[in-house]
Amino acid sequence: MIELTRLNGDSITLNALYIQQIQSFPDTTITLTNGQIIVVREKEEEVVAKAKEFYKEVNLLGFRK
Repeated sequence: MIELTRLNGDSITLNALYIQQIQSFPDTTITLTNGQIIVVREKEEEVVAKAKEFYKEVNLLGFRK
C-alpha cells in the first residue's frame, strides 16, 4: 500500500498492485486496473518510486532486503 494525497488535501492509501498507468497532465493521474481514475498531488516520479518500494516490500520484483 502507498500513501498519496488527493488534490483537495485528503490522504488516501492505494494498493499499488492495481495501478495500470500513471500520467502527468500536468496533474498526476493514476488509472487503476478497474478503470477508476485518481488525481494526486505527488509528482509522477514520486508515485513510481513509492510503487517500486511497495513491490520490493512484498518481494514482487524478486528483490530481497
